[in-house]
Amino acid sequence: MTIIINNKSGVPIYEQIYKQIKSQIISDSVSEDEPLPSIRNLAKDLRISVITTKRAYDELEKDGFIYTVAGKGCFVAPKNIELLRENNLKLIEEHLSESIQLAKSCKLQINDLKNMLDVLSEEG
Repeated sequence: MTIIINNKSGVPIYEQIYKQIKSQIISDSVSEDEPLPSIRNLAKDLRISVITTKRAYDELEKDGFIYTVAGKGCFVAPKNIELLRENNLKLIEEHLSESIQLAKSCKLQINDLKNMLDVLSEEG
């Protein structure tokens, strides 16, 4: 598992860890039930606080991407297809909201956006 921390980005470190592990789980780079690095080892490898790493793992567990076995560590949770779908729908809604705001800022009509979406979906 590869995690790269960018100290210059405005994104909190725990969120960078969360997003990178989540992305690797979703893309099947790590397998179901595969053990994750221990919180202490990951913190040591990344040269960050154990508290920061724990927060990232807590968020991943809360969102159903990993599970913890007492005394054994954290593992990749079985994929919850409905949860993944909901996460993707949320992201799509966020991107569409941003697109609508950009369109409004340059006085683009909704029909123009729909046409752009049709053209892009035919291309890709």
